[in-house]
Amino acid sequence: MKDVTMKNILKNFAAFGIAPLVALGIAFASTMGGASAEEGGNAAEPEHFPIHHPKQEKWSFAGPFGTYDKGQLQRGLKVYKEVCSACHSMNLVAFRTLEGLGYSPEQVKAFAAEYEVEDGPNADGEMFTRKAIPTDHFPSPFPNAAAAAAANNGAAPPDFSLIAKARGVERGFPTFIFDIFTQYAEAGPDYIHALLTGYDEQPPAGMQIAEGTHYNPYFISAKALAMAKPLSDDQVTYDDGSPQTVDQYARDVSAFLMWAAEPHLEDRKRTGFRVIIFLILFAGLVYVAKRSIWSDVKH
Repeated sequence: MKDVTMKNILKNFAAFGIAPLVALGIAFASTMGGASAEEGGNAAEPEHFPIHHPKQEKWSFAGPFGTYDKGQLQRGLKVYKEVCSACHSMNLVAFRTLEGLGYSPEQVKAFAAEYEVEDGPNADGEMFTRKAIPTDHFPSPFPNAAAAAAANNGAAPPDFSLIAKARGVERGFPTFIFDIFTQYAEAGPDYIHALLTGYDEQPPAGMQIAEGTHYNPYFISAKALAMAKPLSDDQVTYDDGSPQTVDQYARDVSAFLMWAAEPHLEDRKRTGFRVIIFLILFAGLVYVAKRSIWSDVKH
């Protein structure tokens, strides 16, 4: 069987006296062939990120009637405190809001006292440190952004206060259409969970990973990131008997970060449901009033 290629086909057309088109076609075929070869040589290098889209997980707070699992939030706080807080701040979250996780005011006060915050100036005009109180916010692990960047390969770790609302992979057509009706708003927790559990995947053959970075196909900005795998099995001890696995840690801290970003989610959903019920009843009342008022009017 003859090798059928673009060049051979165009050469056969030469017998019909269309040499200029043949020359142009051969040049085009050569260019496309070179581009294909170049693309084939870089086939392992991704063009869009993340390489893999996060899986839609099941969350207790999902949907129009979803609520937070306070046990899960308390476990997530423990994971954040023992692992994430070494690098990531939560500057917008006050200790007093932890009562929303089911803690008593005394427990919140004791928890806050485990931290030290900078205060002042004092009578001598100097800053000083003291134990935190419930009205204080979670302190940053670094004194400033420059120190944070210097300790993390030149990139300051992001603040976690709103990370669950600020990070999320866009869902393409037609999924985002259905999201309007299903009230899907958990792209952030889905992304965080996928990122924290995606470190064990290996890069495809031929993909180059820069030294000092770690491959993660769920990273939203690149194929690898400077942060090493932060979680491992049995790293954090749970008191309620929950599985001490990377998947469970990632799931719990993702839920906690969602609460940190939207602590009034349950109130918002309850208010929204009441407003919808009111509007339905009001629409029915308007319809009945209209029928009653215009019932004696001839059309």
